Amino acid sequence: MSGTDGRVVIVGAGHAGGTAAAFLRQFGWTGEIVLIGDEPLIPYHRPPLSKAWLKGEADEESLALRPADFYGEQALALRLNEQVARIDTAAHAVILSHGERVAYDRLILATGARARPLAVPGVGLQNVFSLRSAADAEGIKRALGIGRRIAIIGGGYIGLEVAASARALGAEVTVIEREARLLARVASEPLSRFFEAYHRARGVRFELGAQVAALDGTGAVEAVHLSDGRALACDAALIGVGALPNEELAREAGLTCENGVVVDEAARTSDPHIYAIGDMSCRPIALYGRRHRLESVPNAIEQARQAASDLCGKPAPAPEVPWFWSDQYDLKLQIAGLAFDVDRLVLRGDLDEARFAVFHLDARNHVQAVEAVNAPAEFMAGRQLIQQRKQVAPEKLRDMSVSMKAVAAG
Repeated sequence: MSGTDGRVVIVGAGHAGGTAAAFLRQFGWTGEIVLIGDEPLIPYHRPPLSKAWLKGEADEESLALRPADFYGEQALALRLNEQVARIDTAAHAVILSHGERVAYDRLILATGARARPLAVPGVGLQNVFSLRSAADAEGIKRALGIGRRIAIIGGGYIGLEVAASARALGAEVTVIEREARLLARVASEPLSRFFEAYHRARGVRFELGAQVAALDGTGAVEAVHLSDGRALACDAALIGVGALPNEELAREAGLTCENGVVVDEAARTSDPHIYAIGDMSCRPIALYGRRHRLESVPNAIEQARQAASDLCGKPAPAPEVPWFWSDQYDLKLQIAGLAFDVDRLVLRGDLDEARFAVFHLDARNHVQAVEAVNAPAEFMAGRQLIQQRKQVAPEKLRDMSVSMKAVAAG
């Protein structure tokens, strides 16, 4: 291979893989690009699955990242409904499950993550779901409706988004969380308490500090049994207790893995011919001086750009502040940054009005992260403060009479 005229094979046709293929063409790759996905759909947006799709407000066409004819126009070879069984790094080829070998000059792994399994009896019953794909979302949608009862095991963002959608459809919802509060590992206590109260006011029931012992039913799930002996009746159950990176192909190929495939700032793995991007990668985050695995669309896009830039000999893109979002009811939660090395929290705004932001500061009053609910100005300013590493005055940050522009000015 010389320059940009070799064959790039991308394993994983999700947001990261589909975006990487588009960036490669945009940045001047002239060689073959083969995109292999294990679903029957062209690359699509996954965040709407827990919201618009469940409520019947989205279909396959509206979910698509790009129109179907884009791939032909850009000479991107789509191989859908195909499973990659292993990588032959010595021969520079991936081997599909039916034995076909697909050679590569460069390989991009974008295999995403899968739902963390719940190791209790009964998880194989009908109407027990996880939510990682459009097929999963369609199954959940069919199980919902007026008067239907769904038990959501796990009080994370996916669980809460599905809870909001299920209530909009008239279903009865119970969220079961083993920790003492919702979002315990990913959000501040003020934010988690706010979301709990907001959901309760809309009819969601919570079992906090509760452990699931088993799921029970004849054919389909009928109840969730808790470790304290209680049984919660349900018509469907969603397991949302986190995700695991799909790193098995990489690990079996000898790539360095540590809670995901370890990559550098250009998304390169320990094999110089292989890149890894998206939910499956454990990447350096320069702002925080550490490596971390991120599960978000912005991260998938950023790493797709990194890999494509490196492959096409373009300048490395500037590092971005990680950010995330969640839509529940009429709430828009936007999070910028990561809450590492946090010394204090500063609340700006009013929780009762559902318009506020929680700023996470380190010992030197640098903003490490911000959680903003219906507060786009605080989100945008907080993101800039994180990037600039500017010190802020907590008393000004707390004072709504001081604009975010003035806070940032010092």
